[in-house]
This record gives sequence, C-alpha cells and structure tokens, in this order.
Amino acid sequence: MLVLFETPAGFALFKVLDEGKLSKVEDLWKEFATSESARQVVKLKAFSKFENTADALSAATLLIDGKPSKGLRKFLRAHCDGETLAVADSKLGNAIKEKLKIDCLHNNAVMELMRGLRNQLTELISGLAVQDLAPMSLGLSHSLSRYKLKFSPDKVDTMIIQAIGLLDDLDKELNTYAMRVREWYGWHFPELAKIIQDNIQYAKAVKLMGSRVNAVNLDFSEILSEEVETELKASAEISMGTEVSDLDLANIRDLCDQVLALSEYRAQLYDYLRSRMNTIAPNLTALVGELVGARLIAHGGSLLNLAKQPGSTVQILGAEKALFRALKTKHATPKYGLIFHASLIGQAAPRFKGKISRSLAAKTALAIRYDALGDSQDNSMGLENRAKLEARLRVLEGRELGRSAGSSKGKPKIEVYDKDRKKGAGALLTAAKTYNPASDLVLGGTTEPSGEQEGAPSKKRKHEDVEPTSAGEAPVREGEDEEKKEKKKKKKKVEVESTKLENDNQVAVAAAEEPEKKKKKKKRKTEAQGSEVENQGQTDVPEADQVPDAKEKKKKKKKHAEKEPEAETQSKKKEEKKKEKKHE
Repeated sequence: MLVLFETPAGFALFKVLDEGKLSKVEDLWKEFATSESARQVVKLKAFSKFENTADALSAATLLIDGKPSKGLRKFLRAHCDGETLAVADSKLGNAIKEKLKIDCLHNNAVMELMRGLRNQLTELISGLAVQDLAPMSLGLSHSLSRYKLKFSPDKVDTMIIQAIGLLDDLDKELNTYAMRVREWYGWHFPELAKIIQDNIQYAKAVKLMGSRVNAVNLDFSEILSEEVETELKASAEISMGTEVSDLDLANIRDLCDQVLALSEYRAQLYDYLRSRMNTIAPNLTALVGELVGARLIAHGGSLLNLAKQPGSTVQILGAEKALFRALKTKHATPKYGLIFHASLIGQAAPRFKGKISRSLAAKTALAIRYDALGDSQDNSMGLENRAKLEARLRVLEGRELGRSAGSSKGKPKIEVYDKDRKKGAGALLTAAKTYNPASDLVLGGTTEPSGEQEGAPSKKRKHEDVEPTSAGEAPVREGEDEEKKEKKKKKKKVEVESTKLENDNQVAVAAAEEPEKKKKKKKRKTEAQGSEVENQGQTDVPEADQVPDAKEKKKKKKKHAEKEPEAETQSKKKEEKKKEKKHE
C-alpha cells in the first residue's frame, strides 16, 4: 500500500512496510515517536517537486477543490501500478479512482498515519530541512489566502477609503485650528484678518511677525505680494489691537506651527491618494477626479461593490436622505449626490446640470466596472468618455445660444407681410380689400345720413378708441344706456299687447255677426204679418239688440282678464332670458 502526502515543496509517495501495524490505530502514534521506528513503518518511494510558487499554488487550489493536478496525475501513473493508494481527502480519492483507475483508501488508520508522517517529515525525506520547509509553507499559505479572498496587492481599495476619510478629517481640523489662530491673534492685530484671507498665509505671517511692532522691519516678500505687504505694514502702525505678552505670542506661534505641519501632511496625503486612484481606478479618476472618485468608493464600501450599482444609483449616491424625504413627501427626487462636485457638472449651466449628471453617472458606472473587472491599467476609456461628455455639453450650450440668437434651429424669422405680393406659394392673386366701417349697422339708433355715420364712431369701437375726457362723463353715459334699454322693453310690451287686442277684436266681430243673421230671419217672418205686428217687432228688435250687446261686453272683459296675466308672464320670461345672456 502507498501513501500520498502533500508538502509545500511537492508530492511525496511513501511505501507502507508493515501493513499489520495499521490495524492497531490507538498504538500507531508510538511507531512515529522516533525517526528510527518511523523508518521501520514507512519508506519514501518517490517525490515530485514543484517548479515554482505558481505551480505550487495551482496544485494546492485544485487539491482544495478535490481535483488532482496535471503533474500529480503523471506522478501517480508512473508509480502506482496495481497498488492501493491511501489519501487524506476522500473527495480527492474518488476523483483519482474515476480518472486513473487506482484504488484509494481513506479511514481512521490512514489519518493516524498522516499525523505520524507530518511529525517525522524532515527525517523521512532526505534533503528537506526544517529551515527550508518553514518559509515554503509560509509563502504558499499567503498565496493561497490571497487566491481565496480574490486579493490583489495592486488593487487595495481599502487604502483609498482610509486615505479619503483621513483627508476629510484633516480638512476639518485645519479649519478649526486656523480659525483659532485668527481669533487668538485678532486681539493683538485685528486688521490682519481682513488683509490676508488665506489661512496658511495668515499662519506664516503670524509666525514670522510675532508682535505687530516688528512688521515694519520684516520682509514678507516670500509669503505675500507687494500690495498686501504694504497694506499690512501700514495697518500695523495704526492698529487698534491690545498689547500681548511674549508668552502669549510664543503659544500662538506654536499653534501656527501645528497648522503648517497639518497643511504639509495634507498635501502629502493628497499626492498619495492621487497616485493610488490612478493605479486602482484610472478611468474613474479621468472622469470625475481623484477626490470624487475616492468618495464614491468609500461610500460604496469597495470598488467591487460600487461596480454592482447601476448608473441611476451612482448619480444620487450620497443624497439618500434627500431621496427618501422626496419619496415620502411626493416631491421631486434629487438629480445628483457626490457626483455634483465633478468638474464636468461644475462647468455646465444650471439648466443643464441634471442632463449632464445623468450622462456622467452612466459613463462613470461603465468606468467603475472596467476598473474593477478589467485587466488593463490605462485610462483611455475614461478620457474618451470625458471627451464625449464635453462635446455633449458644448452641443447643449450651442443649441441654447442658437435659440436666443433666432437661428434656423430656434425661433423663425418674422417677415413683413405685403398685401400686393404675387410671388411664391402663398401669394395673393388680387389686392386685399379694405374694410368699410360705413357698412356697419347699429341697432336701436336713429337713421342718419351716411356722411354723419362715417364721422361718428361705432358702438363696437367706442370702448377701444373713444376715451372719456373727464371722470364725470362715464357715469352719465352709463345712465343713458340704461334708459334706452328700459324704453326698448316698454315698446316691446306695447307691441305684444296691441297684437293681442287685435285678435280679441276679430273674435268679438265674429260673435256680433251671428245675432245679426238671426235678426234678418226674424224680419222675414214678421213681414207677412200686419203693420201692428211690425210696429211691435220694431220695438222688440232694439231690446233684442241690447241683450246680446251686454253679453258680448261681459265676454270681452273675461277674455281681457285671462290674457293680461299671460302677456305679463311671457314678458317676464323674455326679460329673464336677456339677463342670462348678459351674464354669460
């Protein structure tokens, strides 16, 4: 039986000399207590050495997955013909049995045998010393852990996250210290704060000057310009600040030293951050710059996590609070987050910042994925995309300029209309007719000669052209208009009543003709009688005439009484309709 044992230097194949000792698992460890007893149990048959670290790493990674490497397969084919192979991993044994047709064994006795071999490894393998085996195992373990964690020393974004965090902290501390220097030294020389605006120059000037009395005799040419220097010296002579002791000035100078030291370290840290960003994310740096790119990586957690985000998330990364507030209150969502500080968005006009931020976020997402998952280390993709974005920004600004100038893409040119033009598609065949205001008709007005109508303004143009000469004329005309309207209404009522009366008269005439016919018939009857009867008939006729006349008068009164309320209701309805039209 053979035993396969893996070492950092290579694969070792041991021959088991006494297989009967493997049956006693509990006493097997005693056989490997010394090197002499171990040589009586096992003996080295063959050894396959790794050529380099990469070969050892590839073989070790395959063994972790339970797969034999190419070199191991060759080694076993050459030395394991017809033998049983003892292995430490059952998964590896199954793979060897399937591919090489070699019987493999894995049990508790084999595991105890492996422990013994590991204890006496340097004694059983000649030429392998302890001092050689330790660095081999350490290097292989480091390489294997890097492979497991997908770790690359050139792509360590953790350093960028720490550097940008420290840079922000330094900015806060520098600002705090500089404000303290200005406030402290302002008791002695308050005018200096308005003369020198930069904090670093202020700290250098205070450190060099000390007391304001020394300002006249000092040279500030290395720190300040000539104009600022002359102003400083002039203000120092007439300053209204209080006197300060030498001990106070010494403490103020020590604080200035701290400010200057922090500023120097910040510049050094910024250079380090820029170099790391150009190494790890060159395309992202070319698009948005070192600081914005580092803040995006820090906010995302890592470059790989940031590569998993879409462009819409990259656009608003850093504005989560505003986003959720807008969603909660149903307002407009933010258009940009950390990406707002990129130089491309700063160059754009306010109306184009949203469009440019959306385009920049899309290109930034592509650049991040290329940096995180690509193999090349150049920034050609980032520079190309930046050129495209700059061209798009110029197109947007040029289009806006064209609209304001009235070019062909913007507002059309306004041409003067010529009524007698007879050229082109929209030409007039005949001259345009002029408008005749004399043809207008005015309702309710008196008929006047045409000459007077032309001179008088029409009612339509009265409100547009004719203006009241005084404030008192307006209410007078309004009263006249109301009187005219009332007269029109009365005339209409009279006309309606007259028509009704005519109809009533016609009905009364028809009713009066009927009794006259009856009278004629009676006269014909009475003519045959005597003169006496005729006299009596003549006296009777007026009585008969009087009776129907009284009845007809009563009928007329009833009809008038019935028709008058009907006329009044009709007139009221007409007035209500007119009022509704006026309100509309």
